[in-house]
Amino acid sequence: MKKSLVKPKSGVIAALDVGSTKICCLIARVEDLRKSKPGVSLSNIRVLGVGHNIAEGIRNGAIVDMESCELSIRRAVQSAETTANETIERVYINLSAGRPISQIIEIHLDINGHHIVEADLGKIIEQGKSIEISEDQELIHLLPVDFSIDGNRGVKDPCGMTGKSLTAQMHTVIGDAGPKKNLKTVVERCHLNIDSFVVSPLASGLACLVEDEVDLGVTIVDMGGGTTTIAIFFDGSVIFADSLPVGGTHVTNDIARGLCTSVSEAERLKTLHGSAIRSAIDDRELLEIPQTGSDAQTVVTQVEKSKLINIIQPRLEEIFELIRISVSKSEFESIAGRRVVLTGGASQLPGICDLAQSVLKKQVRLGKPVRTNGLTDAVSGPAFSTSVGLLAYGIDPKFDNSSFGMADKIEPIGFFGKVGSWIRENF
Repeated sequence: MKKSLVKPKSGVIAALDVGSTKICCLIARVEDLRKSKPGVSLSNIRVLGVGHNIAEGIRNGAIVDMESCELSIRRAVQSAETTANETIERVYINLSAGRPISQIIEIHLDINGHHIVEADLGKIIEQGKSIEISEDQELIHLLPVDFSIDGNRGVKDPCGMTGKSLTAQMHTVIGDAGPKKNLKTVVERCHLNIDSFVVSPLASGLACLVEDEVDLGVTIVDMGGGTTTIAIFFDGSVIFADSLPVGGTHVTNDIARGLCTSVSEAERLKTLHGSAIRSAIDDRELLEIPQTGSDAQTVVTQVEKSKLINIIQPRLEEIFELIRISVSKSEFESIAGRRVVLTGGASQLPGICDLAQSVLKKQVRLGKPVRTNGLTDAVSGPAFSTSVGLLAYGIDPKFDNSSFGMADKIEPIGFFGKVGSWIRENF
């Protein structure tokens, strides 16, 4: 289907969260942004339909079985369409596979005293697109962070200003081309077009971070089933993103191996009895564990709850240590501040914030999506942060330039909308 150039000011948008353990589709209606208060937030949308089911054919965020993955996506989308009484043709979709390369680049442009116009911003985007990357990689995001005119930094909207030179700081996120292409192929086999790929921690941050955190500095950690993704926000912008190939599924597998039980039983034990930190009474509480084996009659043994916790805690400590190393290597640890927000399905174990705080040496809270019209309590927890964040991304005009014409956007608003408008008209 041919893409329209501009999305209507009020219309229907859809988010597709493709995770290692869960597929979720949200369909929402966008209010007329011109009738809203300044700025864009999730208060501008109403969720019409939700569909989610177990993900199949995905491991560590990457597709390993295209047919199984396609079927999982079709089921989630069909369920959302049924409850919304709408048919969708386009989606905003997350990307968590592979390890993204995140860096800040500076782009310089001589303006020789004339007023800065949208065409100048387009030249900056053009230069940003031309950065050297290997053949097996693709540019996922090119996000404005800051502008300076003649060395004067902190300019948020340079349009109409004059000077000799304009410098733009841009955040580039480069990812593996293979997983992205495979995901695109599967989605298109479901007769859907992709408005934009969004790295998972950026989407999650848009859903559950508050304004002060984004401005003063915060690290968002999305703990999924097969991956743990990280982003650092500062001064209103995302400045770093990373992905680790470890998540809640690895905890489940550790339990299955350590207690000689099935993966499904290990998941049940983790969900019902798991904790990130031992308590004094765990040695006295006994759990019944069905043992795996070939015998027709299932053998059940009893183990102390403390043994379950002793399996869970080391894996979580390893994940948090990997997060600490990632942030320290990013060169943004100092401006990231002392705030960490955990979200995602694997972040819901009791005591996990305390454990994270002891490893990361920072203040840690659990994040869940901000209240969104039409979103029920059942799908408002941390496991749905990425899904809701994709909707937030879809209505926020400052991301108009991040996908180089892949996104059909609401009518541009403000400076970032001007950048997106320029791209649509010239690419």
